[in-house]
Amino acid sequence: MTAAAANAGRYRWVIVALLFAATAINYIDRQMIGVLKPTLVAEFGWTESDFANIVFWFQVAYAIGYVGFGRIVDVVGARLGYSVAIVIWTIGHMAHGFATGVASFAAARFGLGIGESGNFPAGIRAVTDWFPQRERAFAIGLFNAGANVGAIITPLLVPVLVLYFGWRSAFFITGIFGVVWLAAWWFIYRHPAEHKRVTPGELAWIQQDPADPVEQIGWSRLLSVRETWAYALGKFLIDPIWWFFLFWLPGYLFERYDMDLKTFGLPLAAIYLISDFGSIFGGWMSSRLIKAGRTPNFARKSTMLLCALAVTPIWFAQSIDSVWAAVLIIGLATAAHQAFSANLYTLPSDVFPRGAVGSVIGIGGTVGALGGMGMALFTGYILDSTGSYEILFAICASAYLLALAVVHLLSPRLAPANV
Repeated sequence: MTAAAANAGRYRWVIVALLFAATAINYIDRQMIGVLKPTLVAEFGWTESDFANIVFWFQVAYAIGYVGFGRIVDVVGARLGYSVAIVIWTIGHMAHGFATGVASFAAARFGLGIGESGNFPAGIRAVTDWFPQRERAFAIGLFNAGANVGAIITPLLVPVLVLYFGWRSAFFITGIFGVVWLAAWWFIYRHPAEHKRVTPGELAWIQQDPADPVEQIGWSRLLSVRETWAYALGKFLIDPIWWFFLFWLPGYLFERYDMDLKTFGLPLAAIYLISDFGSIFGGWMSSRLIKAGRTPNFARKSTMLLCALAVTPIWFAQSIDSVWAAVLIIGLATAAHQAFSANLYTLPSDVFPRGAVGSVIGIGGTVGALGGMGMALFTGYILDSTGSYEILFAICASAYLLALAVVHLLSPRLAPANV
């Protein structure tokens, strides 16, 4: 942090801490179905395609909700938009505790997906309101790291809850986290211009970038520019890979390394601990390059290229017999995903006016969820047909280089979008 930034004040980092906590809760709630997959498969006799169908309906809801929440956040702001999102997803999460089969689990996942789709549109809008461009990638990287913390906590906490209280109670107990966060958010969060804890110096620091239009911009205008599709198609290519990691890695570790509910938590937690460093590093690296005088275009894309190359070794993950060697290779890939994602998430705030950021994030999230829907069904089919993860890991290894190529072709200079 520069001297000017430090002297301006630091309350904006409290907001990042809130966003970090919400994202951690989001991923605890989201990942529980993956951690509990072996338990639920044993109890209900699901096939891989049954599990894929449950994941599919989460993705359907995520696709619908993401674009909806993008617009909602642009209209009502981050404070109210985030509150609505966490109420819906907490109700959907707790509803899992009442589920009795594929249909009822799919219904609960649908409710969870609708609510959780609001997390990133609201979070990124909050960062856009609270941070100048030079700090946004780092701030997004920090709060995005909450995803990995949630993913670390889940395999360590949930097996304990299941062993002592049963899997149904585990959903009710973890649902309390969302209620506590909502109270803190509603009490603390305001727009920086309205916040009593923000000093004039910090407000000036936050608002240092040239003013941009604040009027609402229609979807038809946004969908007609290449910059929207640079972001959206990037999401289409990389989001399905993250969903695959999140929902199928626990089952993979169970099957490939003959683990159980008591032993798989530590390796899975280690993978997401490595991911945390990637999320923070990705945001830090591009922000550092910008502060050193490089353009946002160079900073974002050079960081994304490094990350895309770091994912490629996962192609060979299934051939590794040592669980901890596999953890390192998979952890490197998930860390690279998070670093790549932190920079991709920053692109809308780089090239669009504030009044359009939430909508563009929403469009990209919806397109990414459509990719996730296809990946879920494809994964179920491949595993039921072949029992092998080789094809799936090959897709993971190549997706990020393809995503960067698409981003660069559609927005070669990251110039401001003509909307």
